[in-house]
Amino acid sequence: MDHTADSFRDFELAGWEDPEVVSQYQEHLSHVTRQSVESLLDEARVASGQRVLDVATGSGHVAAGAAQRGAESVGVDFSLAQVQLARKLHPAVHYEQADAQALPFGDASFDAVVNGFGMCHLSEPDTALAEAFRVLRPGGRIAFTVWDTPERAVGFGAIYAAIRAYGSMEVDIPVGPNFFLFSDPGNCRAALQQAGFVSPTCRSVPQVWRFSTPDQLFDALAQGTVRAAATLRAQTPRARDEIRAVLRGTVAGYMRGNGFEVPMPAVLAAAVKP
Repeated sequence: MDHTADSFRDFELAGWEDPEVVSQYQEHLSHVTRQSVESLLDEARVASGQRVLDVATGSGHVAAGAAQRGAESVGVDFSLAQVQLARKLHPAVHYEQADAQALPFGDASFDAVVNGFGMCHLSEPDTALAEAFRVLRPGGRIAFTVWDTPERAVGFGAIYAAIRAYGSMEVDIPVGPNFFLFSDPGNCRAALQQAGFVSPTCRSVPQVWRFSTPDQLFDALAQGTVRAAATLRAQTPRARDEIRAVLRGTVAGYMRGNGFEVPMPAVLAAAVKP
């Protein structure tokens, strides 16, 4: 791991070890990410009797979904705070602290590897894919979800557009991979093939982010994320006020009944180990 990747990993880990960030993500964002769990497990063809590894498990919902299907499910995350929350929420499932880029499991020891929205937080995603390939049995499947492009995943697209318009993206945080790298189906397929996988597929899965008030988008991103929150903290007070106003207007445009539903689709990629 080079110095830049190491710095970004340390930055992400410090953020996700903060119990308040973990709690806020669970409160504000997990109800979005859970909407694609069944599609993720379907794409990995998770079924009873299989051994399944959920990488970057976060609060553990994907691993728990695999266990509900009768699989022997293991969830791992580099954040101990996340692991502790997952254990609290899903006490019947096994969770442990481990790095997606250096998995503590033997070769060919799982039937499926899944990763729900973890790829955009990794300092070296290609290494994580190589590790997934290593621990999969021949014929095993990998599947992962990431956020769709900023034009489609409106919540994230709106905040970065507002920052560019009223603030600055040139902030003093470690440089990491493009947050939307795998939003591009071509990048998904190329990375999977480079890791040794075959028959890669990529499709969009609809999701929505529901709010009761237009201000909740700004608050959720400021309190329940790491990279976006750090970027917001680095803005001037005036810029933050402008950004909040823009996000308020964005959410207001998606009123549905008594609430708001902002589009936040996922990109779902999958492939097979030959």
